[in-house]
This record gives sequence, structure tokens and C-alpha cells, in this order.
Amino acid sequence: MNGFCLLAAAANTDILYVVRTTTPEGKAVLLVLAVFSIFAWSVMFTKTMQMRQARRLNQHFDAEYRKQTEVLGIYDRAVAVEGCPLFTVYQSGSQELDARLKRKDDGGRKATLSLKSIEHVKRALENAVARESLRLESGLIMLALAVSGAPFLGLLGTVWGVMSAFSYVAQMQKADLATMAPGVAAALVTTVAGLLVAIPSMFGYNWLVHNLRVRTVELDNFAQDFVSRIETEYLKDED
Repeated sequence: MNGFCLLAAAANTDILYVVRTTTPEGKAVLLVLAVFSIFAWSVMFTKTMQMRQARRLNQHFDAEYRKQTEVLGIYDRAVAVEGCPLFTVYQSGSQELDARLKRKDDGGRKATLSLKSIEHVKRALENAVARESLRLESGLIMLALAVSGAPFLGLLGTVWGVMSAFSYVAQMQKADLATMAPGVAAALVTTVAGLLVAIPSMFGYNWLVHNLRVRTVELDNFAQDFVSRIETEYLKDED
């Protein structure tokens, strides 16, 4: 345990020394990468919480929805489920359906619907699914930028640092290890920093994209089931 602590302390000392000897350009790249890292971890944390909440609420709402004998059963109870994508889609479809069912004379509901009215409900559901998918997807662009941009920023800092190191060697007119090593080590630290930003962002991005696809499929399936129940309940069979 003591040996591990000593190695960790030595590694921290080496890193601090390399960062101190980095050129101003390299420090600027490290600062940008640090900002990228903060935003990337913030997005990964918030989107993970959002996806988990969406999955949990979708499961509860879907179980309650399956228990209803009428498609507008939950809507008529004026239930509100904040943060549930399935409920948002259901609410949009139910509002359109309720508007199509209302009679102009007494405000009651019709017993049947035409195919044209059901098509309007379908479009309302499709729009709601698209909006919810975009809401769940928001913020992932930051992770995509971190995955694709961080390594190139690190490479830029490395190339610039190596260029400065060789320029310093040329000015000193002495190409020994003691002259070159600090500059090259300081240049390479930006590549390491870029990879440290990009690698966790890549894993987080792929995991979130997978969950986003699952949630989107759930929304599509729910919308199709919702329309099927509307047709079963309100569409008049043709003789």
C-alpha cells in the first residue's frame, strides 16, 4: 500500500512538472480540454439521470395504460406525469382525439370517428414522438464534439509543443537529452489530455445513443398501439 502511494505521488509530481514546463500554447489547449471535460461529464451525468427516469416512468405509465378499458381513461382522470415521454405522447394524442370526438352542439363525444380524423390523431402522435426524441437527444452533440474534437486538440498542442521544443534546441545549439526531453514531454501531455477527454466521452456517448434508440422505439411502438386502440374503439366497421 505504501509503495502504491509513493508511485502515485511520484506520478503526480511528474505531471505537475510537465504541466509547469508546457508552453503557453499548450496550457491554452489544456484549458480548452478541461472545459470540454467538464461539459462532457456534466452531459453524461444529466443525460444518464434523464434516461433512467424516462425508463422508470415509462414502465409505470405503460403498466397503468394497459389496465385501461378505454383509450381516454387516463386522459379523463386529468393525470399528469412530468418527465415521462410516453405520457407526453399519450397526452398529445388524447388531446387531438378528444377534439375530434367532441360534438359541436352539446359538447359530448361522438361514438365513432372517420378515417380522416384518425389520420389527424396519427400526425399529432408522430409530432409528439419526434419532439420527445429531440428532447432526449439534446445535449449529445457536446459528447460527439468531445469524442471527435478532443484528440485533434491534443494533437495540435503536441505538434505545436514539439515545434517549440525543436526551436528551443536550435536556439541553444545543443541537441542533448536534457535540452529536448522537457519540451517533448510537455508537448505530449496535451495528447494524453485529449485522449483522457475523448475516451470516457466515447463510452458515454455510445451508451446514451443506445438508450436513446431504445426509448425512441418505445415511443414508436406506443404510438402505433395507441392508434390501434383508437381504431378498435372508435372506427366504425364498414359493411
